[in-house]
Amino acid sequence: MSPAPRTLAVGAADVTGTSAVLDDLAEIVREYDTLYDWAAEQPQPRALRGRAPVYVATLPSCGIPVVVRHGWHGGLLSPITADRFRRPTRAPVEMAQSAALRAAGIPTTDVLGFARYPASFGLCHVDVVTRYIADAADLGMVLAGLAPFVDDETALACTLRLLVQLAQHGVLHPDLNVKNILLRPTTDGIEALIIDVDVVRWNTARSRSDTMRANVARLTRSVRKWRTHFGCNVTDARLAAFTAAAADLMSASPPDAR
Repeated sequence: MSPAPRTLAVGAADVTGTSAVLDDLAEIVREYDTLYDWAAEQPQPRALRGRAPVYVATLPSCGIPVVVRHGWHGGLLSPITADRFRRPTRAPVEMAQSAALRAAGIPTTDVLGFARYPASFGLCHVDVVTRYIADAADLGMVLAGLAPFVDDETALACTLRLLVQLAQHGVLHPDLNVKNILLRPTTDGIEALIIDVDVVRWNTARSRSDTMRANVARLTRSVRKWRTHFGCNVTDARLAAFTAAAADLMSASPPDAR
């Protein structure tokens, strides 16, 4: 079992991280004030975007390549709330969920740490650091034909295997969409990973079939929206086949023993 992350005070900020990266993160905050400011100055091997630019950099001492993103609110109130959060923010939850999912054998990104900085009205800003996954593309990019290393059918088959793993552990992702599934090449083929895991809910009392149906419904709805806005070749018939395959896998699996 990996050691629990530790937290260091760095001036008015606090930095949390695994033992592999904590000293690097703390030193960066001492020198640059924020992790995000440091990452923005590093040469970028690949352009990444979320609600704001997301930066890729290599930590100077341990040599681990990481993705650094600044926390921003979404939704209708985002112009007001912007990047200010109430403590403890969602970062500790995301880090804990990431560790729990990986411990259960569910592929996801490795959240290595985060830093929080004081903001007005007793709120705070937050930067989150995850291990960089090279050569990965989200499902939306794949379906739009922007990831030549994997075709639609393979990507959907890998996604289905990931959904089976989630269902087996009672993991529901209430914001499951084409941007929250990553595909990456491995020595054994293609692997699908789940990301943005701070919102996932574990419920071992829910049946595997119910968990699968809920996750599939959210994902197929997202594919239809993606098709409308960006175009892809996944027809309604293919989505129906995907949904049926998911149901068949659940009906063929052993009865819930949870």
